Amino acid sequence: MRRASLLLTLLAASLTCACAAVQPHAADRASALEARIDRIFKTDEYAAPRFGPARWLPGGEAYAIVERSAAGAQIVRCEAATGARSVLVAASRLVPTGQTTGLDIQDYAWSADEKRLLVFTNTRKVWRDHTRGDYWVLELESGRLAKLGGDAPEASLMFAKFSPDGTRAAYVRANDIYVERLSDGALTRLTQDGSETTINGTSDWVYEEELGVRDAFLWSPDGERIAYWQFDTTGVGVFSLVNDTDTLYPLVTRIPYPKVGTQNSAVRIGVVDAAGGQTRWMRTPGDPRDSYLARLSWIDAGTLEIGQLNRLQNQHDVLLAEAGTGEVRRVLRDESRTWVDIGDVLGIEGGKSFLFESERDGWRHLYRVPREGGEPTLLTRLDADVLDGVAGVDEKQGLLYFRASPDDATQAYLYRAQLDGSGHPERVTPDDQPGSHEYTLAPGARLAFHTRSRFDQPGALDVVTLPEHRSLRQLTDTATLEAKLAPILQPPVEFLKLDIGDGVSLDGWLLKPADFDATKRYPLIVFVYGEPAAVTVTDRWGGGRMLFHRALCEAGYLVASFDNRGTPAPKGAAWRKAVYGTVGELSSKEQAAAVRTLAAERPYVDRARVGVWGWSGGGSNTLNCMFRYPDVFAVGVSVAPVPDQRLYDTIYQERYMGLPDENAIGYRVGSPIHFAKGLAGRLLIVHGSGDDNVHYQGTERLVNRLVELGKSFDTMVYPNRTHAIAEGPGTRPHVYQLIARYFLEHLPAGPR
Repeated sequence: MRRASLLLTLLAASLTCACAAVQPHAADRASALEARIDRIFKTDEYAAPRFGPARWLPGGEAYAIVERSAAGAQIVRCEAATGARSVLVAASRLVPTGQTTGLDIQDYAWSADEKRLLVFTNTRKVWRDHTRGDYWVLELESGRLAKLGGDAPEASLMFAKFSPDGTRAAYVRANDIYVERLSDGALTRLTQDGSETTINGTSDWVYEEELGVRDAFLWSPDGERIAYWQFDTTGVGVFSLVNDTDTLYPLVTRIPYPKVGTQNSAVRIGVVDAAGGQTRWMRTPGDPRDSYLARLSWIDAGTLEIGQLNRLQNQHDVLLAEAGTGEVRRVLRDESRTWVDIGDVLGIEGGKSFLFESERDGWRHLYRVPREGGEPTLLTRLDADVLDGVAGVDEKQGLLYFRASPDDATQAYLYRAQLDGSGHPERVTPDDQPGSHEYTLAPGARLAFHTRSRFDQPGALDVVTLPEHRSLRQLTDTATLEAKLAPILQPPVEFLKLDIGDGVSLDGWLLKPADFDATKRYPLIVFVYGEPAAVTVTDRWGGGRMLFHRALCEAGYLVASFDNRGTPAPKGAAWRKAVYGTVGELSSKEQAAAVRTLAAERPYVDRARVGVWGWSGGGSNTLNCMFRYPDVFAVGVSVAPVPDQRLYDTIYQERYMGLPDENAIGYRVGSPIHFAKGLAGRLLIVHGSGDDNVHYQGTERLVNRLVELGKSFDTMVYPNRTHAIAEGPGTRPHVYQLIARYFLEHLPAGPR
């Protein structure tokens, strides 16, 4: 146990020793880098100016924002075209009886008749989002302010929402659904079986994480019924998170968490009368534990749309269910030999048709589908992918808005198409505005909040008219921030096209030190993700992480990133789905090929000094790169990785890898733990022990394997931190300083 190769060192200690041993100029470099990271993550010196949060008001000509002051939070109406403001709800109206300060507005909603305001406050985090708290209702005419929930404990309600007529509110409490009459607070409990294993109106862990289902109930359009998801977690494997630090004895949190190949929750959708009574269950086909009810919406007062996936997630059925009888029929099936990416279904034409997203022709396109079934009509007639579903609809003008970028997968622009499928889509974003553009359309789609950013340009927000794209008002001013950033963002980013052979070209970017000299050789750090959930190569402002990479450049490194096949770049289904069944293997192979190609084209890349780092899927790919390609990568920092794909959840891993019994070889070949023998360079593994998403269990197993192999490596564990490793004072800058110091110690910076 005295051999250095068997030591597991806490990085804080090892790097302190290392800094004492380096040369003075290197110590200065480390000190400057640490100070820059503090300015990025601790003092938020480079934070972009914020606006809002804002939301469009009915009519689409004005928006509301929450303004905070010493007097409390108030809601203000702003005319979009002029900026003229008027107070809708003053802070003084939101002071509960017996209190001296007003409610801190975390979220809010208006009743349809705009006579009542629902305020969400005193919130608590449930896994990723603050979705539990207190709800208050303000009667705008009388000024009456009342708390929902009756005798419910503090901060125990979830997803409260007004009925369509505004006279009642429904919410989830302790996994049951309640309706409360606002006139007198009378409660009706709609479900009676909520428990630790029976969840009504909200979701289990894996649906929330992988399908985005959190708020899991909906009022019918006429307010007579409520449709909801129910989860039975009985038999789902339970994972325990151990908190060793907050109390004298450890606290254990137990989470029903289905790992690949294991049993899922049994999920069904029910409809119950808002006045109470028996639930009518929709008779969806198949085993409720081996299919997914991924989407739910009301088509009309008596009909539900349900999106159902099979266990392999290569079939998406659009089902229509009769709320009164539970009868279900299929109106459309979308399928693939790999997997189907499921989007939202949006009703149009008063429910006669709906908009549907599919890759059936090799591109991610939007289609119009008749409610009664039939052949879908292609609307987005481009040899390009729709980026994120429907951006907005103007039914009066017969227009559909969406984002795409046919010529450059790193950028994003707004387009419009005809709802009848005629003609070809037209670009709405002006041609002289390259970069990435985001839009939030107002009701009626005549106005939009518009944000434009570039890799080296923070996002600026304005209000634009549609379809003219005429700017009415600038909502944020980034001039001060841009002036502060100007010396840091030099030289400008270089976007790359790398031919790695076999007809494959990868997008990438490259950052260089400000004093870059092409006649010398520099160490290269590669930032990787590489899995189907995210891209890293975009012409878009990257905030703190991008500035961290700029800080590494200041210290004397080249920094680059590449999107391999299998990442969700808008390059067509074949590009994205080339990774099916081989996640981890193909990605690391193409990352290594990208480094070799870049080094061959750019002699200033020092092949002997190449590092790699990534988080989550990027942490997994860092391990794969270090273990499989030790001739390419000398130093790696793997944050919150999945060393063994069998340890991750059913929905994500089975979607991209298939079932483990049917693809045992793929799971083995894709999991870095099975290639740990190849480690030759320096490796740091970082994880939060409270990670409910990617469990620390995987890192512990990898540690055991590396010890068994006699490999030298380093670890850093952040107690009780989640997958974000952001909880607790000082955590965020500490993580990035840790990563930076590791590279400084083991991958010497500066030119040679």
